[in-house]
Amino acid sequence: MSKILIAALYKFVPLEDHESMREPLKAFCVERDVRGSILLASEGINGTIAGPEEGMREVLAHLRADPRLCELEHKEAWADRHVFKRMKVRLKQEIVRLAVDGIDPNEIVGKYVKPENWNELISDPEVVVIDTRNDYEYAFGTFERALNPETQSFREFPDWVRKAVELENKPKVAMFCTGGIRCEKATGLMLQEGFEEVYHLEGGILNYLEKVPEEESLWKGECFVFDDRVSVDHKLQPRWGEWVPEEARHVINDDTDYDR
Repeated sequence: MSKILIAALYKFVPLEDHESMREPLKAFCVERDVRGSILLASEGINGTIAGPEEGMREVLAHLRADPRLCELEHKEAWADRHVFKRMKVRLKQEIVRLAVDGIDPNEIVGKYVKPENWNELISDPEVVVIDTRNDYEYAFGTFERALNPETQSFREFPDWVRKAVELENKPKVAMFCTGGIRCEKATGLMLQEGFEEVYHLEGGILNYLEKVPEEESLWKGECFVFDDRVSVDHKLQPRWGEWVPEEARHVINDDTDYDR
């Protein structure tokens, strides 16, 4: 088995003391050679971390020891070397930046769709399928029939929704993203904008690739990830930048702080 465990995690939950959590959490990770990026905000936690399995299990257990994070879920993958150069724990206004007031997934959210049921939903011609990721992520791969909002950051998504002619008189929408956090938050926006039936892929693309056999998959291409793997294939194996579409070359460098 590969020696580096990678975990993508997030949870929307009130963390009033998130500022005081920063330094102890970073130190706990560094002591165990766990690297990556964790964002803390009053609305919750979001991040991807990687390291030796023992240290990673300790960090995940440490996070879940907080009663507010006891139900924190994560998605796993493996690599044969570290995929991050350092450990960062940052304080943010939002754990995923939408910049729209009143969007709280704990209060308003769309319908979760399990990976096993996703194909049927997005095959319905009455459903508009939306890729909520950035255009450089879309260029690596996406689902059949998915619209590309052509955004450079998630903050641009609300403006696209309000202007997109493809969404006019379309009450049913299904959205997806890499790990589930962006599409989960975006469902609140869509409901706020008056869309009647709003669905999103539970656990995102990574969960779908894990749960749905490749021969049954409607996913085409690779999935961009925010670390040195660059992208993963349908078996969640690292591609290490073996293929990078032209649209993504501007974000592939050693020191990029990816805007999720």
